[in-house]
Amino acid sequence: MDTPFGSWLPEVVVMTPARFEDAVSAVHAVQQLKTVVLHLSGMEPEEAQRTIDFVSGGVFAMDGQSERLGDTVFLFAPALVRIHRDDPEIA
Repeated sequence: MDTPFGSWLPEVVVMTPARFEDAVSAVHAVQQLKTVVLHLSGMEPEEAQRTIDFVSGGVFAMDGQSERLGDTVFLFAPALVRIHRDDPEIA
């Protein structure tokens, strides 16, 4: 796909971080125009919340988007990707 920034091939990366420090990889992936599915079920709730806050802030700063898919699953996408939910009541 051609964009104003050159050629772009859509890619989805599924990540299951084990610790907060792994969150940087998710932000870098979105910065590289990849969509990230972050699965946080293996983390303690406090560390998972800190991770989501960090990734959400980084993606927001790049004009990206985020969507909660489940209790511990989140989707982060670059600005070039549109997220549409078939049922906006689910979240």
